[in-house]
Amino acid sequence: MHLLSMVIYCIACLLGVTGNGLVIWIASFKMRKTVNAVWFLNLAVADFIFTFFLPLSVAYTALGFHWPFGKVLCKLNSTIAFLNMFASVFLLMVISMDRCASVVCPVWSRNYRTTKLACGIAVIVWIAALVLSAPYLIFRDTATNSRNVISCYNNFALSTDYNAAETRKIWRIRHRAMIITRFLFGFLIPFSVILVCYTLVVFRMKRRRLTKSSRPFKIIFAVTGSFFLCYFPYHAFSLLEMSKMSSSHEFKMALHIGIPLASSLAFFNSCINPILYVFVGQKTFRQSILSAFEGAFGEDSLLSTLSSKRKSRSVSQADIQMPNGLHLVPNHPSEP
Repeated sequence: MHLLSMVIYCIACLLGVTGNGLVIWIASFKMRKTVNAVWFLNLAVADFIFTFFLPLSVAYTALGFHWPFGKVLCKLNSTIAFLNMFASVFLLMVISMDRCASVVCPVWSRNYRTTKLACGIAVIVWIAALVLSAPYLIFRDTATNSRNVISCYNNFALSTDYNAAETRKIWRIRHRAMIITRFLFGFLIPFSVILVCYTLVVFRMKRRRLTKSSRPFKIIFAVTGSFFLCYFPYHAFSLLEMSKMSSSHEFKMALHIGIPLASSLAFFNSCINPILYVFVGQKTFRQSILSAFEGAFGEDSLLSTLSSKRKSRSVSQADIQMPNGLHLVPNHPSEP
C-alpha cells in the first residue's frame, strides 16, 4: 500500500505541476482577464503549490516514515496540504455558485459579475482556507524514537507526556474537533452547495432549452462526481479512525490499508481539475492546447443568451401593453 501510495504521489506531482503550471501561464499571460479566468487561476495556484510539495511526502514514505527535513518543513508541508484542500473545495463551490447565478439571475450577473468582485471573493476564499488550515501549523510536530527515526505527526496535546490521562483526554478532544471541522467545511457544506447549484443549473437549462449540446451537463456531472469520489473516502476513513468503534484486527487492517489509499485519492484531485474543465465533453482533440484552455476559461455565451432572451421578453411585454392598439415599429428608411 505504501508503494502504491508513492506511485500515485509521483503521478499526481508530475501531472499536477505540469498541468496546473500550464493553466497558470495561460490564464496569466495568454488571455484577457475574465471572471472564469480568475476562478481557474486561483484553483490552479492552490493545486500547483500542493503538488510542488508532494516530493516531500514521497521521500517520507520511501524512507520508512522517517522525516529528515526538520520541524519547520513538517509543519509547512501539512499546512499547505490542507490549505490546498480547503482552497480547492471553496473555489469549486464558488464556481458552482457563479454558474448558478449566471443561469438563475442572468441580468444581475451581466451587470455585477466583474473581475474585481471575483478577485475580492478569491481573497476571502484564501483567508478562510488559511484560517481553517492554521491549526496544523500549530499541532504538527516531530519526535524521535529509540531507533533514531524521526516522525512528523499531529501533537494535538502539545505535550510529550503521552501516558498522562489528561494529555490523552486533550488529544482525543482536539483530534475529534479537527476531524469534524474538516468534514463539515472541507466536504459536507461545500458538496451540498455544489449539488444544489448544479441541480438548479441543469433544471433551468433543460426547462428553457438553452442549449442543445450535452457538454455543459458532462462537465457538471464530471466536476460533482470527481469531487465526491476523491474526497468522500478520505473523510469517511477519517471519521472511522476517530470513532474506532471496534478494536478487532480486521477493523484496524481496514484502516491501515484504506487511509493511505483514500489520502492518495484525495491528493490526486489536485491534478485532474485541468483535465475536467478543458477536455471533458470535447468531440475532437485536434485543436491546440491554448485554444482548449481559452474555450474553457472564456466567458460562457450562455450568460449573453439568457440576457438577450430576458430583454426580448421585456420588449415583447412592453409591446403588448401599449394603449389604444399602438405598437412600437421602426421608422421606414424614407421617413426622417
